[in-house]
Amino acid sequence: MELIGAAGAASHTALLAPDYPGLTYAQFTASVMGMVGQLRDFGLGRGDRIALVMGNSPELVQCFFAAATCGTVAPLNPKYTVDDFAFYYGDTHARALITLPDTVPAAHEAAPDAMQIIHALPQPDGSVRLEQVRGNLPPRAAEPISADDIAMILHTSGTTSRPKRVPLRHRNMVASARNIAGTYNLSPDDMALCVMPLFHVHGLMGSMMATLASGGALVVPSGFSAMEFWKWMRTFSPTWYSAVPTMHQLLLQRAERNQETIAAHPFRFIRSSSAPLPPVVLERIESTFNAPLLESYGMTEATHQMASNPLPPAARKAGSVGYGFGVDVAIMDETSSTLLPQGATGEVVVRGPNVIDGYEQNPEANAKSFVDGWFRTGDQGHIDADGYLILTGRLKELINRGGEKISPFEIDNLLLRHPAVEQALAFAVPHKMLGEEINAAVVLKPGSDISEADLRDYCAENLAPFKVPRAFHMLEEIPRGATGKLQRLAMARLLNLSE
Repeated sequence: MELIGAAGAASHTALLAPDYPGLTYAQFTASVMGMVGQLRDFGLGRGDRIALVMGNSPELVQCFFAAATCGTVAPLNPKYTVDDFAFYYGDTHARALITLPDTVPAAHEAAPDAMQIIHALPQPDGSVRLEQVRGNLPPRAAEPISADDIAMILHTSGTTSRPKRVPLRHRNMVASARNIAGTYNLSPDDMALCVMPLFHVHGLMGSMMATLASGGALVVPSGFSAMEFWKWMRTFSPTWYSAVPTMHQLLLQRAERNQETIAAHPFRFIRSSSAPLPPVVLERIESTFNAPLLESYGMTEATHQMASNPLPPAARKAGSVGYGFGVDVAIMDETSSTLLPQGATGEVVVRGPNVIDGYEQNPEANAKSFVDGWFRTGDQGHIDADGYLILTGRLKELINRGGEKISPFEIDNLLLRHPAVEQALAFAVPHKMLGEEINAAVVLKPGSDISEADLRDYCAENLAPFKVPRAFHMLEEIPRGATGKLQRLAMARLLNLSE
């Protein structure tokens, strides 16, 4: 809370939302500290893990800061199943659950008997009070917070393995928030429209923490909506937003009919993170919104941002994620700990005060991922002559077709330049002889009439023969994860193409 309290004037607006009175920084701080006192009265304190399960809202933001100040907050996706909640409660050792009343029944059902249940009660003035629904522990005295205390527990995505527990300390979060705010020159004059979910590090750090650490205003609608987005622009006049590429693409589909809104409420900049941004999408967003689109690079283990393209007048490069701001970025040999020279391709590694010390209770993963003070990201890339990082793929997403290593990004970007293609995702499918073969999922633009053979011919004209997808799957929608990311590694299974 010290980071937030030092950000700007107490009378400046901190939180906004549709149909919500808004809170100043003074009101926000009073609400949060009032809840911290209540949590201590409920017997919770330093070191206790507190699960937070609710959708994006001003209430979530206030409860997040209260839980992270009192103990350790563990934000969870409210769309999880009972089994999901049971796993995450157990894995985080959560002692309490905070929800809104009469919501997320699966979260309540999964809560073990010993787990406290606390309801967040929205007040007419926009603040929040807490009600203890279950649990009876003696009150805890206030304890000073250390920079080394764990403020938040998140998990890696666990797409191909058991999710790893990521402990984010107060010092990690402070460093990351300051890095992001500094990258984009965020100030009290800025207002962020938060469309990313606030159980994911992108939304939590890239939108919420960076904004509140710089004294700006945070608009928190209930979630991303390509239809409601334009109304939020008209109502609040935000100066920027951060999203994943699929959200930018969905906005482009509705941008033409909202040109008056775009002209009347311009963005200072737009940010993209959490998945590769196809250059064609960057070009279309910039021409549509007349604002710079800055692609950045983040991971949970780095408390989100590791690199970003800079604001004008500095150069931003399509196909690059920029360079480190407060973070060291280098390229390491994929099979050793040798750092490679500029221009060489290898595994991206990072280090800095925002990077975690290691996964929690996972020595095997730590031995693989943390080497000589560097964190191995699992991404492949190189650093160009100007110091900009170019990602060529996730090492585990590279398609190994008979020994040929193929980056699916190259195929994605080519397909997205076809005038009939709205969305595209290249992915690997098992093959008895080659090990893996290339397929592509495609969503066509409305009214387009194009065949699989047409797409294959188009790719053959622009790609080496071994990079041409052998099958194209025409879909109405490409499956996405909870944060809007396309599920490349899961596509073969989702389309029943696995052996």
